[in-house]
Amino acid sequence: MGEIVNLRRARKAKARDEKEKTAKTNRTLHGTPKRLRDLAKTQSEKSARDLDAHKKD
Repeated sequence: MGEIVNLRRARKAKARDEKEKTAKTNRTLHGTPKRLRDLAKTQSEKSARDLDAHKKD
């Protein structure tokens, strides 16, 4: 005979797992500190300027 499963608990556990998965992706997308975002932006702008400076007309 199989194991008895409380469907309400299983449904809530599944919902918790899905919320945790969503929270994890949001933390990776939106969890970057402002100083790191500013640093990345500054570095990309500098690399674009350096590349433009080497272009020949």
